[in-house]
This record gives sequence, C-alpha cells and structure tokens, in this order.
Amino acid sequence: MLPSKITVTRVAAIRTRQLTSAAVRRVNAASRADGAGDSGLTGLIWTHALNVAGDALIAVSLAGTLFFAAAAGEQRSNVALYLLVTMAPFAVVAPIIGPALDRLQRGRRWALAATMGGRAVLAWIMASNYDNFALYPAAFGALVLSKSYGVLRGAVVPRVLPGDMTLVTANARLSIFGIITGGVFAGIGAGVAALLGFSWELGLTVVVFTAAGIVALRLPTHVDHSEGELPASVLIPGPTGVLTGRGRRSLGIRVVTALRGVATLRGLTGFLTIFSPFFMQGTIGGVEGTLALGAIAGAAGLGSFTGTAIGARARVSNPDVVVLVMTGIAAVACLIAAFAFSLGTMVAVALAAGVTNALGKHGLDAIIQRDVPESLRSSAFARSETLLQITWVFGGAVAISLPLIGWIAFTVAAALIVTATTLNVISSRKRRGKVPAPPGHVA
Repeated sequence: MLPSKITVTRVAAIRTRQLTSAAVRRVNAASRADGAGDSGLTGLIWTHALNVAGDALIAVSLAGTLFFAAAAGEQRSNVALYLLVTMAPFAVVAPIIGPALDRLQRGRRWALAATMGGRAVLAWIMASNYDNFALYPAAFGALVLSKSYGVLRGAVVPRVLPGDMTLVTANARLSIFGIITGGVFAGIGAGVAALLGFSWELGLTVVVFTAAGIVALRLPTHVDHSEGELPASVLIPGPTGVLTGRGRRSLGIRVVTALRGVATLRGLTGFLTIFSPFFMQGTIGGVEGTLALGAIAGAAGLGSFTGTAIGARARVSNPDVVVLVMTGIAAVACLIAAFAFSLGTMVAVALAAGVTNALGKHGLDAIIQRDVPESLRSSAFARSETLLQITWVFGGAVAISLPLIGWIAFTVAAALIVTATTLNVISSRKRRGKVPAPPGHVA
C-alpha cells in the first residue's frame, strides 16, 4: 500500500496535535508541582478550575437572558429581581450556610461534590426554562451553592497543603488555574449561546459541573477529617487564640485589620461588577456598550491574573503593609476616575481593582499563615471568605443606589474606601497598644 499523500492540512493537523499534547502535559505538570500531586492539592486545583468554568457559564447565561434585557429596556422590576437573584445568595450563605459548613466535621468531599451536583441539576432546569420565570429560583439556587463552595474550599485548602508550600502559593495556584479556565469557558459559552442558543450553553454547564463533582469525590480521604480544628472569629480582635464568645477564638488584631482592608477591596469589586454593566447599557447601549463593558471586564481579568502571578512569585516580608498599600492604590484610582471620568479611567480602575484585590488577598493569606495557629486556619479561611462575600454585596448595593453619573459614583466609591481604610488603621493602632503579644500556642 502506498503511503498517504502528505498535504499541508495533514501536516498542520499533526503539528496541532503535538502542540496540544505538549500543552496538556505542561499544564498537568504545573498542577502537580511542589508536592501538590501527593498532598491532594492537584485534585482541589482541578475541582476549583471546573467550578470557576461552570460559574463563568452560569454568568454568561444570566447576563444574556436576564441582565442586559432588563437594563436595555429599563424595566425596573426585572432589574430589581435580577439583583435579588444575584445578591441574595450572599445574605443566605453568610449567616446560615457559612457557619454550618464551617462546623462540618466530616464529609467535606461529599459536600464539595454536592455543591457541584446541585448546580448541574439546576443548570439543567435553567436550560429548560431559560425564557420564563422558573429561571430565577434555579439561578438563585445555583448562586447559593456557588457561594457555599467558596466557604468549603477555604476550609479545605489547609488540609491539602504540601509540606514545603505556603498558603499564599497554594491559593495563587488555585486562582491562576481558575482565572484561565473561567476566561476560556466564558468565551466558549458566549460562542455556544450565539450559535446554538442558551439551552445548549446551559447544557454544557451541566457537563462541566458533573465533571467537577466527580473530581471533588476523588480528593484524598484526609480532606474529610478535622481533628484538632477550632472555630475562629474574624470580627472581634484580640490576642490570637483567646475565646471571644460562642466557643470561637480570636485571630489577632493583625489578621482582623488585614481582613478589613481586603474586605474594602472586595467591596470595590462588587461596586464595579454591578455599576459597570448598568452604566454602559444606560448611557451607551448597543454593540458599542457591550464592547466597552468587555474592555472593562477584560481589564479586571488581566489585573486579577497579573496580581495573582506577582503574589505567587514575590516574597513579601511585611504583608501588612502590602494590604494597606493596595487599599491606598484603589482609593487613588477611584479619585482619578472621579476627577477625570471617561471610559479609559473606568478601564484603569477595573485593572487596578483586579491587581489590588489579588495582591491584597495574597497579603491576607500570608498574615494568616504567619500569625494563626494551624488549628484555626481552616475556620479562618472559611469565615474570612464569608465576610468578603458580604462586602461584595455591600459594594453592589451601593452601585445600584447611585445615579448613572460616572464622576459621582467614583467619588462615592473613593470616599468609602478612604473612610474605611482610615477607620481601620486608627482602630488597629489603638488596639495594638492595649492587646498583649499573641501567645505561642492555642490553649
């Protein structure tokens, strides 16, 4: 038999397969590096990556079916209902689900898988009802489970941390994989929705969440154990490990101060997330408004990726200062947008918000690893993530309450950031003078 004729198309296909295989090997090697494959961190990385991919697909479907239709038509009742669907899950997770998941003693793998499986079912319901009212309760449930996953992930990370890896590095690796997969699947979802419709796009979401649930169940069994873990309080500052009420222990003034700073940055993210689409649809609209919003979203994603990459590589000796500097940069960016408002300054603020949020969170992780005993870390991460979600809601609520006038909105944002940062610094300085040095161990 004569050999197959070599053509340009066949050569290109072979080369593409080779490059794809090499890329897959490199990505897999990166996820398993530094002992992550043995500790179980690799499994959590892929669980998180698929979770972010599924959330991105959900966001695409909600944006296309609810948000832009409501904003473009100025249907206030639909806008209010959209905000209820997207923001109420934070209020449910914070006082109810968050503490319950924090106290979960066993079965964290199954709990993680349940948040994925539940969203797969709800995405299937959304696919069948994307053009009627039944979409709203299904979307609400999916978002509640998404926030529940965030709390669970925070508690699981310390359980799968390799011996030679810091919490900052582990969380940075999770973030990088999540950002990349989220961006890729958001593009894929938008393309599927445009070509085949939202029912097909939500069908893809079902597949992604099902895969994520399977990967979660394959995490190592030690994820389910929580011997020696103690509940933490992230609101009341005091000496590290001292009981503050309800059986919880303080994380120390430095951790609480850093958490308040990062919460301020997370509030700015919520503000931009809600204000930007409404502003673009209400003042520009059409294809131009969509492209402008895409530029803002792209800048935020690029900033988050850049901040995460810097945080993963940098070795900071004083993370407390990093958090303070990041809040200052965010405030300055908002002030510039207030005095010289334009699409360019909005994009710049989105970029700055992405960088400062990522680096601020890395600073908080470093402070927790430095100051918090191992017995409190799982609870510290779970409860701090819950608090950060609440501040995101606050930022979004501020955004929707403001008029669609750019300089006014960013003046308010800058004022809130400056006020919160100033009060936080004053409070921390006063308390540091009263609180004795943290003990070396937890009683």
